Amino acid sequence: MEPHQVMSDEFKPPANKSELFSRAEEFLQAFRKGAEFTQELLKENERLRYKVAELETAASHHAAAGAGNIGALQRRIAELEQERATLLARFQQVEAENKEFASRYVEIEEENNNLANLYIASYQLHSTLDFKEVTQIIQEIILNLIGAEEFAIMLLDERSNVLAPVVQEGLEEGTLPTIQLGSGTIGTVAKVGEPFFYQGEIADHRSSPLNPLVCIPLKIKEHVIGVIVIYKLLQQKKKFANVDYELFTLLAGHAATAIFSSKLYSESERKLSTIQGFIDLLTK
Repeated sequence: MEPHQVMSDEFKPPANKSELFSRAEEFLQAFRKGAEFTQELLKENERLRYKVAELETAASHHAAAGAGNIGALQRRIAELEQERATLLARFQQVEAENKEFASRYVEIEEENNNLANLYIASYQLHSTLDFKEVTQIIQEIILNLIGAEEFAIMLLDERSNVLAPVVQEGLEEGTLPTIQLGSGTIGTVAKVGEPFFYQGEIADHRSSPLNPLVCIPLKIKEHVIGVIVIYKLLQQKKKFANVDYELFTLLAGHAATAIFSSKLYSESERKLSTIQGFIDLLTK
């Protein structure tokens, strides 16, 4: 056998043109499939790259949106903190106003009670013409409403211009001397007609017969008929309240009128009794 006859069938040249075209077609088809596959790979690669770019853009947008949301949340938190501070300040203001209203309510209630006491005291002063009863009512007012522990009522003798005690409370008999009109604090109050109040701390005051804590003139218009002298307040009384000054004003006017009226009535009663005695003697 000749050497060229040993060649394999796989590499055997085509026997005719038809077979040659057939193989060329197969090769072209394989080449086209490879080109199509390559084209598909390129398209897929392009699609994936586009998807990656899209995802990166979306991620950046989400990141920006997240940063914006954080900023918005921080601003909202700051606004809420400001609102909270405003509400807290308003609450504290309202609470202070409530305390002020409560305190004012207590003051008004106390003032109403004081006005009721003043009315009762004024009514009692003019409910009798008996001198002893009038002085006793004044004593009760000074004791219970003003809260004085040591005090005296001194009346002026217009003939001698001397003040002499007619009532005294918490003081020993003979402690208070008679006082000349215009002499010392008490005599000056009786002469001028203006009340005297110790200006320092009540607890620091050291009273003496001529050094009172308070001295109130008993006046009928501008005419002074006597004074009320206060030397010491009760232990629980640390300072004068507004009602005390109102009571002092009441005593300066109403008590003076009540005392003056009761004295006139007592004197007229004595004169009437004396006249009636003379008449009885004459008729007998």
